[in-house]
Amino acid sequence: MNTQVMGILNVTPDSFSDGGAWDNAQAAIAHGLSLISAGATIIDIGGESTRLGARAVDPQTEWERIALPVKHLAEQVTVSVDTYHAQTAIKAVEAGAQIINDVTGGRADAQMFATVAELGCDYVLQHSRGNSQTMNDLASYPQGVVAEVIAELLAQREKALAAGIKVEQIILDPGLGFAKLGEQDWELLAGIEQLQALGHRVLVGPSRKRFVMAIAGAESTPVQRDTATAMLAGWLSQQNVWAVRVHNVSASVQAINAIAKINRLQTGKLQ
Repeated sequence: MNTQVMGILNVTPDSFSDGGAWDNAQAAIAHGLSLISAGATIIDIGGESTRLGARAVDPQTEWERIALPVKHLAEQVTVSVDTYHAQTAIKAVEAGAQIINDVTGGRADAQMFATVAELGCDYVLQHSRGNSQTMNDLASYPQGVVAEVIAELLAQREKALAAGIKVEQIILDPGLGFAKLGEQDWELLAGIEQLQALGHRVLVGPSRKRFVMAIAGAESTPVQRDTATAMLAGWLSQQNVWAVRVHNVSASVQAINAIAKINRLQTGKLQ
């Protein structure tokens, strides 16, 4: 299995790492094309920041931000749209998007599961608790973070299946940084095999998140966490995850390709 690289395209004024850098259609499209040139096989386009403390955006504003980038980039590459609004999901798929990436795993919009079932697109069901304002207060896992995250993902998966979403449409994401604090994110990574054992494709998004500061340094800026992020992307490729979601596509592509080359040589020697 070849791990895909999903490039992050935030068309927002307030995302934690690059808010405002691509907050108009022309700049967003240009950046999306640069991510494709760097090796991204999927572009994940979002019109609302989900960083800690971010304010919610209504579906109309969200779609106005991302409409042109979605339409343009969907002609070039697989496009994922980062939204928890069913209304936005409909417009995105009509414009050419093939994946809906819902950070709430269907909790925020009661119509999302039925909408995805009707659209027939792929659906990233991510684990999270609360919202951008409350998630840090909900990061308690007395039964263990891996066990509780899996249990909560399975509960939402059953609701998705009951609404008519097909098993093969569902992609699971442990939601690093969403109602997870530091060591909990590392524990989820260490337990990734348990998530994969559920039989779905797995997406992991470690890019530039706070827990990476344990490696990059407590005073590191988001961009300074790219090296550690790339190393995690390479390691995740060894675990055969379906895709990694990153800001710095080039670094992660290089890490994944380096490991793939070594693996091919080792396999050749064994044969």
